[in-house]
Amino acid sequence: MSAEDAHNSRAADRFAHRQSALTRLTHAPWFGALLSILLVGLFLAFTQPVFATWANVMNIIKSNSVVFVLALGATYVIIAGAIDLSVASLAAACSMVYGLILVAGFSTVPAIVTILLLGAFLGAINGFLISYVRISFLVVTLGTLSIYQSFALILNSGTSISVYSNPAFKPLYAFVNGSLGPFPVILIFDLVLLLIMGGILRYSAFGRAVYAIGSNREAARLNGINVPLVVMAIFIIAGLTAGLGSLVQIGRLTSASADVDPTILMTVLAAVLIGGTAFTGGEGGVFGTMVGVLFLGVVQNGLTLSGVSSFWQGMVSGLILIAAVWIGGLRQLSRRRKQADRT
Repeated sequence: MSAEDAHNSRAADRFAHRQSALTRLTHAPWFGALLSILLVGLFLAFTQPVFATWANVMNIIKSNSVVFVLALGATYVIIAGAIDLSVASLAAACSMVYGLILVAGFSTVPAIVTILLLGAFLGAINGFLISYVRISFLVVTLGTLSIYQSFALILNSGTSISVYSNPAFKPLYAFVNGSLGPFPVILIFDLVLLLIMGGILRYSAFGRAVYAIGSNREAARLNGINVPLVVMAIFIIAGLTAGLGSLVQIGRLTSASADVDPTILMTVLAAVLIGGTAFTGGEGGVFGTMVGVLFLGVVQNGLTLSGVSSFWQGMVSGLILIAAVWIGGLRQLSRRRKQADRT
């Protein structure tokens, strides 16, 4: 082969590789949401000049950090073919316990560790009842949604606990609200958490087991996967992220509240589904979840800047959730048809 032929061959290989990468990008389940962010962002940048400012972009990220942390745990659960309805109530319970133990004199690190362990423990209760007692995940998490919410209310008779003046709260407040140059610390934290949880899903045996269980639980069992143990671990992770999310929320609000935002669960589920995670399990990932959270954050921010009443914002979020599930169903149906055509 001549030098010219070799050069042309390498050029053709590079072109084919670029085409393949572009094809993979456009066929990614989260590509539509990413494209929507760009289109909505461009529209808002022209109609609402304040939207494109750095301060507003960082505000979108900071105001959606709690949803993002909760959604990472929910991604694991949904990939495994389940749903955790109790995540918002679990976070509220962890929030109230944090407020009480700070008042009781706990220092910063023991208080944070206690909340993370509590979140993992409450998640383990969900996982144990689902995996080993074999109660439907919908029944269990619907029941614990009510139980954890009542627990949060009982702890301080439904009254919020201000922690702003507590010295042990100052490091958490600085972490959640601080900045490194122009970048909020919470943004760096979110990215690190994304890499950790994405790496576990993509590169570990546990992550492969999560996908296998969501795709076909019986086949996963026959291939030697300890399905009950993995499912319980998934709910522990969801509880751990709920505890972590409660700390982020307290850092922003400077108080522990037993009240559960009625829209946060729907927002978390919508973000996961918009990001391409199949509600039937076996498909998805945390990068798509990040795209879903950003999409909902941009839409909500745009509605606020446009002066749309908060009463209408819940309706928009609900319609987006329905559309995400519908589109996900169409995508799965299309994939099955293609697989059938190949066979």
